[in-house]
Amino acid sequence: MKPLAGTAVIGIGNEFRRDDGAGWATIALLREREAQRPLPPGTELAQCDADPGRLIGLWEGKALTLVVDACFPPAAQPGRTHRWCVSSGEMPRPADAGRQSTHGLGLAEALCLADRLGRGPGRLIVYAIEGADRSLGTGLTPAVSAALPLLARRIEEDVREHGERTRRTSFEPGSPLV
Repeated sequence: MKPLAGTAVIGIGNEFRRDDGAGWATIALLREREAQRPLPPGTELAQCDADPGRLIGLWEGKALTLVVDACFPPAAQPGRTHRWCVSSGEMPRPADAGRQSTHGLGLAEALCLADRLGRGPGRLIVYAIEGADRSLGTGLTPAVSAALPLLARRIEEDVREHGERTRRTSFEPGSPLV
């Protein structure tokens, strides 16, 4: 088996559903910022609609995957960001039937499928941004838009920290990254 290498930063969303475009907007911001502060070699920035096949293709073989997506909890505080580091062997539970989502299937379903296929990401960090509006239309609400620069900076820190680590160590598939 080939060793895991590189980093994928994947923004999930739908830019035509207001705050659900936060993942895509974060990737666009990271691309702008990269012109002045390049990310480590082997870092790929991608936008995805959450299709499981496309997600698997983006993270397959990567030592680190960061996923950015909007979430819409019942008592949302728009712009609040959550960071979740998935432990080795930990699998999220797919959402209940009837959930409110702009994606046909979500990240949890893609991770479950990838796990069964042996094509899961190496280390996974998920960022979820609480949104206010997922109606049809473009443009983020002010609170979500204001949260993106800090989120982009945190993602850059995660990617650079991982890049430093990989220069000092090599990783084999299935080995935990701490």
